[in-house]
Amino acid sequence: METILQLRNINEIKKYLTHPDSCLNKTTEDQITVEKLVFKKFEELHNCLRVNENLPHIFKEQHKKFLSDSLAYLPSSYETLDASRPWLCYWILHPLSLLGVKLEDSYKNRIANFLAKCQSPNGGFGGGPGQYPHLAPTYAAVNALVILGTDMALKVINRQKLFEFLQSVKQPDGSFAMHVGGEVDIRGAYCALSVASLTGVLTKELVNNTAEWIISCQTYEGGFAGCPGLEAHGGYAFCGLAALVILNKGHMCDNQALLRWLVQKQMGLEGGFQGRTNKLVDSCYSFWQGGAFPLLYTLLTKEGITPSGHLFNEGALQEYILICCQNHQGGLVDKPGKPRDIYHSCYSISGLSIAQHFLDQKHVLSSFRNELASTHPLYNVRPDLVRKALLYFHSLPSNTAT
Repeated sequence: METILQLRNINEIKKYLTHPDSCLNKTTEDQITVEKLVFKKFEELHNCLRVNENLPHIFKEQHKKFLSDSLAYLPSSYETLDASRPWLCYWILHPLSLLGVKLEDSYKNRIANFLAKCQSPNGGFGGGPGQYPHLAPTYAAVNALVILGTDMALKVINRQKLFEFLQSVKQPDGSFAMHVGGEVDIRGAYCALSVASLTGVLTKELVNNTAEWIISCQTYEGGFAGCPGLEAHGGYAFCGLAALVILNKGHMCDNQALLRWLVQKQMGLEGGFQGRTNKLVDSCYSFWQGGAFPLLYTLLTKEGITPSGHLFNEGALQEYILICCQNHQGGLVDKPGKPRDIYHSCYSISGLSIAQHFLDQKHVLSSFRNELASTHPLYNVRPDLVRKALLYFHSLPSNTAT
């Protein structure tokens, strides 16, 4: 089923404006400021509809150029991410794949060769060549290599050493440290399980007690915290839920409480998601919050509750991304007034894809020219590329990781 979604009525949106006489503190002042910027964007767009009924539209060519240029050159502002270079590859390659860009094999091989230099002799990947192996860049590097999809790229991953690295950061209570001797949080569990499942090295020994530890991170709010006893957070909620789904232990989660928490994080006026209670809207949560819904749908279906469509307002989310977060020269932003960057470009485009696709249904705002390729909600990689990687790694001898 294909559906073109219509814009919300501007007067209905206006009802969500925070009243200026509200009890003011820094939080409400910031919220009012963002609402004014967002509402101005909505008003400007609605005024333009008299001339062009096909608004809003995605600036596909500009985004392609911005992201493609970023593969070759990044400004000095990215120097602080020197220990996140596999992430930079992933944040660029993934949205390009959703936009339908096909890189030349020679270019793919150059990127694969670079990521190979980030792989540690002890297994896993560091943030750059010669850097200490860490679960976060390991997740990013594996995803990037899967997106490249060539035999050369997939062969970069040393599965035996990767498995040994994952074992070295596994903790007795079931959690995972981000690196040997490093901090423990729910990101580690998701990153470890994601790469292990993609590359076919997931074993019972590796995940012993992990589901139980993840469940201990679900808070009274319904979301998941980074560690037991902390505040629920959008990114951690996705990591916790996705890790449980990989383990086929999603039934252990309080899904109704999580669903309630997730829907409450979608902002009434903006249409985008906030990451925590009383925080501002942020386009990256278009995926971190939005991507959790398809995972929940599968769990609810197993319980005999079959959703007929998205359980969040997919049209409002697409409005926020397309109207408020696009830079006309390419790239996407956190919120109006912020600079474009590849991190928010990646997760805004990912969230837009999630909002547009529900099983075999397409719900696209304004025009099908805005449609993107779908993304796998478990890994945030295109489903066809996930299938290709799974087939490749599961065809290898099973003793590779034993």
